[in-house]
Amino acid sequence: MPERRISGGWKAAVVAGLLGPAVAWAHAGLPETSNVTLRRGHPEDFFVGATFGAVISRDSGRTWRWVCPDAMGYGGWRPESFVWRGTGELLAATGNALLSSKDGACSWTSHPAFKDTWVTGLAAHPTDDAVLYVATGRSTSVTNGVFRSDDGGGTWRALALQRAGVLFSAVRVSTADPRTLYVSASDTARMYLFRSGDAGETWEELPQAFPDLVRPFDFVVTATDPVDPLGVWARVSAQGYTHVLHSTDGGRTFSARTGAGIDDVFVNMDVSADGGTAWVSTYNSFFRSQAGGAFSKLELPTGNACVTRVGDVLYGCGSPWLHDWSLARSTDDGTTWEPLFSLEQIQGSHQCPAGTPVRELCPSRWPQLAETIGAPLYPDGVPDAGVPDAGAPPSDAGTPADPKPKPSSGCAAAPAGTLVPLFLLPLWRRGRRREDPRP
Repeated sequence: MPERRISGGWKAAVVAGLLGPAVAWAHAGLPETSNVTLRRGHPEDFFVGATFGAVISRDSGRTWRWVCPDAMGYGGWRPESFVWRGTGELLAATGNALLSSKDGACSWTSHPAFKDTWVTGLAAHPTDDAVLYVATGRSTSVTNGVFRSDDGGGTWRALALQRAGVLFSAVRVSTADPRTLYVSASDTARMYLFRSGDAGETWEELPQAFPDLVRPFDFVVTATDPVDPLGVWARVSAQGYTHVLHSTDGGRTFSARTGAGIDDVFVNMDVSADGGTAWVSTYNSFFRSQAGGAFSKLELPTGNACVTRVGDVLYGCGSPWLHDWSLARSTDDGTTWEPLFSLEQIQGSHQCPAGTPVRELCPSRWPQLAETIGAPLYPDGVPDAGVPDAGAPPSDAGTPADPKPKPSSGCAAAPAGTLVPLFLLPLWRRGRRREDPRP
């Protein structure tokens, strides 16, 4: 795709007027991207989570294909993050199940070790992605904890941090020292940060209190410092605001880096390789902090932001309803963006072997989504897009995910496949075709 450096467009004003003062529906009903993951050691492979399943590219973003949520088997629990190992295995913590695919996103299974609990956090060792950690947090009536895998998620063992009545919300591995782990948690009385300096064998409990905030809640560890193992980032909510916090003493004390707070819903954050720059994405905006300063709002993305840093490149989600792309990259810390793709460029369902859930379920669902986002209806010339007579999936593909998972409650995501409000979409499609005609 030719490089385009852009700074927003007329659709921002149009959609903002249609939506009124309400928060943009990113990560909820509109077809949008929500997170981006690159395969470890393979920058040509992209897996982009979305409100309508996921989108995959295996050729550096030249072509994109759809993975429908039914084939992934996650029901109403939509993954907010993925790990794509160098070996090719994909893993996702949905807030309920721990999902994995060993055949390039064609077949998905739920790990039986966590069938009685909810996997709320997933993190990989920065240099050895066979080492993985998960946190669980089903309810305060059961015992939750932190678990480790040394074989890429095949088997799991419980670490010393196991607590009855405590909900663990996230786990982070320090990129400066992988033996250092941070886990956020809460119970009915308080919020906690737990820190380990020996890869999870022992833990220090650090209760978190924020006396300057009124009724703070939802304390979550969000990132670690790439050069200082005692550097850790977190966020906490209070009275409709998100407060981004930074600690340089291993979480014993935190200082707020967002002043009075961000009047928006936190999505995720990342930190530069030298630790000097941090980025925060929200449902509607994108923020940057440099050299220890406060976070300031950048011009793009406007709406539906997410952020992932890989090396010196920053990848970000954006809303095609407000500007011209759904995924872009930046090489100047987010000042300008080079679009990678927009939703109408998705080339049908993911091409998978016959017998896999993606091949069996997604092609019949594609026409409705294609019409909604303005993508080609049958880009391969036949209704049943797939790999013709591709044979059985690889031997390590696992068993297909249950195509009819039981829906659960408690996740902020809308039910899989929900596309609202559809009455807005024809207005946007007609305007876009006049503005940017495509062959």
